[in-house]
Amino acid sequence: MSTAVSVIGAGLAGCEAAWQLAQNGINVRLYEMKPEKYTPAHKYTGFAELVCSNSLKAARLESAAGLLKYEMEMLGSLTVPCAKENSVEAGGALAVDRERFSDAVTSKITEHPLIEVIHGEVTELPEGVVIIATGPLTQGKLAEKIKELCGEGLSFYDAAAPIVTYESLDKDKVFYASRYGRGDADYINCPMNKEEYLAFYEALISAEKVQLHDFETHPFSVYEGCMPIEELASRGVDTMRFGPMKPVGIDDPKTGRRPYALVQLRRENREGTLFNLVGFQTNLKFGEQKRVFSMIPGLENAEFMRFGVMHRNTFINSPDLLASDFSMRSRPDIFFAGQMTGVEGYMESAASGIIAGKACARRLRGLVPMCLPKETMTGALSAYISDPYNSGSFQPMGANMGILPDIGRRIRDKKERYGAYSARAVEALAKELERLDHEDNC
Repeated sequence: MSTAVSVIGAGLAGCEAAWQLAQNGINVRLYEMKPEKYTPAHKYTGFAELVCSNSLKAARLESAAGLLKYEMEMLGSLTVPCAKENSVEAGGALAVDRERFSDAVTSKITEHPLIEVIHGEVTELPEGVVIIATGPLTQGKLAEKIKELCGEGLSFYDAAAPIVTYESLDKDKVFYASRYGRGDADYINCPMNKEEYLAFYEALISAEKVQLHDFETHPFSVYEGCMPIEELASRGVDTMRFGPMKPVGIDDPKTGRRPYALVQLRRENREGTLFNLVGFQTNLKFGEQKRVFSMIPGLENAEFMRFGVMHRNTFINSPDLLASDFSMRSRPDIFFAGQMTGVEGYMESAASGIIAGKACARRLRGLVPMCLPKETMTGALSAYISDPYNSGSFQPMGANMGILPDIGRRIRDKKERYGAYSARAVEALAKELERLDHEDNC
């Protein structure tokens, strides 16, 4: 087609978006500021650079990460085959040789006859249809342009609390209630006695923290209200009891008395399968979060679908701004892809690029829209970032089984349960692709 789509950013998401467009006969202008300019986190000249871990997480289909990659391959992914061709030994995970992986993706992109690569920093949005895939470190004039597009719906720090599954909570130790009985009893409450609280406090203040990158301003110097729970605890043994762990306004139905301290869990999704620990944004290492937060009564066997984070991460309030195909509701000619949309993780970012690229290509070709089933991991992520229900306290989310609709039957064995979710997802995606193939050829 003569129409050319501009894709800004040659990271995982931008490369996938450009690839999907080009594979569907659409001319692409792919803008990448390297090697003329680098973010503080990027060093290599190639595209799809992995800046942190070289692991793309679990490979097995019966895992959220494995299911996501399997679906991506079904959708024609560029990055997953490149990763497999340049993998290194990593047990049950798919890990890659960073430079070989980047070189493979770069080669595929630069050799495609319909993709024109334009090096240099973008400071203005190009005319026409655009896919913005500039990543979580977007800054400067382009960040200002994006802010103009999104209004107040642009955040610069990811300050998120851990998320656990409702199914994994010990229902004998927790109870539903709201403070002072106001409104519906929407919060799950985890009461603590003094001994439990003091043990938790000691474990928290001695837990190991993540070391921030040099280029990251410490988040709690920016947002006092987003202070990490361990930082709050360091200010005094009772500080948390006057903050997120205050027990006022709630009596424990088992004792009839106010608990010494209280942790509240708030519903994270419409279905009520996920709950976050209110006020527990944290900079602790993931293993430490599992160890320390499992000391909270009712969370001893909690299944963590996402751990808390505090780091530099530019992202938009997608539920207010984006449709499920990653296009702007107010500007359908502009798409977003990558971590900026609120999907978190290498492959999640790449998957969003696939969806945006495919959706854009199908629209330009006059084809029926793709409708990813919510039973699929790609569909569930798309639904999460575009559901207005999530707009009030939107935080980025990675692939996890907790965002999939309930399977409708109780399966106690975790491996068997995840296997059932994965089998359902693959079947649902296969049916959708079969539908598209049929309608495209009618």
